[in-house]
Amino acid sequence: MTITFKKIDSSNYKKCSLLKVNDNQKDFVAPNWYSVLEAVYEEEEKHPYAIYYGEDMVGFLMYSYYPADEEYDKDSWWMERFMIAKDFQGKGYGKASLSKFIENFQKDYPEEELRTSAVKDNHVAITLYEHSGFQRTGEFVEKEAVLLLDS
Repeated sequence: MTITFKKIDSSNYKKCSLLKVNDNQKDFVAPNWYSVLEAVYEEEEKHPYAIYYGEDMVGFLMYSYYPADEEYDKDSWWMERFMIAKDFQGKGYGKASLSKFIENFQKDYPEEELRTSAVKDNHVAITLYEHSGFQRTGEFVEKEAVLLLDS
């Protein structure tokens, strides 16, 4: 399975914004169009990518850097968004994409921790994250369980 990541730009943002999850997953992840707007207009460093399997755009991922603040006493990297479009779910793209992203992140930022979060009822995502090396920290951010990549 060949998964690639392509930065969201003028050539692919429209297609990315049309990717949807299943109706029962809508409360688990922000729409891609909203994430792309965040990447353009918010101050934090955000990196939005389309996930491709061959020529097919199968999902979206965005990772972000947040400087230390009241909530976290040190700078932190987050896999802030991760979704596989409904037509491509259940085919192994999520697991393969997450594995490749983690490998790339650790190569690019070998000394940095990586966090993610998930709605506590999103058992599929939490299980995928835990099988990929994330561990629950016991913390919650905006009612989402925080997970830290075990390095």
